[in-house]
Amino acid sequence: MNNIEIRKLSNEEITKKISAHKEELFNLRFSQATGNLEKPSRIKQLRKEVARMKTILREREMEK
Repeated sequence: MNNIEIRKLSNEEITKKISAHKEELFNLRFSQATGNLEKPSRIKQLRKEVARMKTILREREMEK
């Protein structure tokens, strides 16, 4: 998901996606600890998406 797609979402939708991504990150880290992780690059990808979403939410806060 890129910045343009994220900017089209409302604040509530972004916060829901952030929480879903954080839950998935937790599960991926758990899989990594047990040695069952298939795609380690997914962790990095999710972390960056969460950061992008938080940045856009913060930009919207600063505009007000």
